[in-house]
Amino acid sequence: MTEILNFYNSCPFLYFTYIFVLGLLVGSFLNVVIYRVPIMMEKSFKRDYLEYFEPDSELLKKEEETFNLFVPRSRCPNCGHKITAWENIPVLSWLFLRGKCSGCKQPISYRYPAIETLSGLLTLASAIIFPPSLSLAGCILLMWFLIALSFIDFDKMLLPDEITLPLIWLGLIFNYFGAFCSLEDALIGAVAGYMILWSFYWLFKLVTGKEGMGYGDFKLTSAIGAWCGWQMLPATIFLSAIFGAVIGVTYLVLVNKGKSRPIPYGPYIAMAGIIVMWWGKSINNWYLGSVV
Repeated sequence: MTEILNFYNSCPFLYFTYIFVLGLLVGSFLNVVIYRVPIMMEKSFKRDYLEYFEPDSELLKKEEETFNLFVPRSRCPNCGHKITAWENIPVLSWLFLRGKCSGCKQPISYRYPAIETLSGLLTLASAIIFPPSLSLAGCILLMWFLIALSFIDFDKMLLPDEITLPLIWLGLIFNYFGAFCSLEDALIGAVAGYMILWSFYWLFKLVTGKEGMGYGDFKLTSAIGAWCGWQMLPATIFLSAIFGAVIGVTYLVLVNKGKSRPIPYGPYIAMAGIIVMWWGKSINNWYLGSVV
């Protein structure tokens, strides 16, 4: 840590450049996580179903291609062209290829470089806000988790336990060492974050007969509480509601043309979580000062 601090103090431009490039590289991997985790879950669900209800099914005996976060190599979904190393450079490869597959020339979604850039910028912003420390490492890790969860929820209306539950435990572990708050505050935050939205869910269901959100939203809010402490939950819930109302309604009007459609709430919790991670204490101090 001393060497990193010396590097940070003596060569800040290079330090921030390395941090940004690290964020870009991880953003490339997050694209894989966002695409593959739901498919891995679907394959697991199908296999579990067959093993329980149809143990003699021929599908169980069929040898499936290994599919996880690392195997098989990334390929074009249209022509099957395997992505080479030079085609996998974050952002730059997409620009050099002019947004098209080198094999079939079909367009490559702009979302790939957009997620890489978002990861780079959030990682860089975290490094600007936090000096080299355990807090910075935790903040950056949380940013990466939230990016993956946000886009998976946007695509599939799903916040996988495989990501949310480890995120809760990681928050408690980091705060065992006092990275952001005391372990006691983190533990209360994890419990309260879950129970508050769980209570809203059942109150809304009893009044309207409809489900207003999913259990993944409870777990994600619990994770924010585990990382930031229970003191940050009011700001998290308030900001997520504001983001959901403004962005969600705008999306329904402009994209869905007013058609009724469920809106993923996870991205708004994630956005609120990022803000309270960066500026939560200032927000609380401002609020408490304004009401006293």
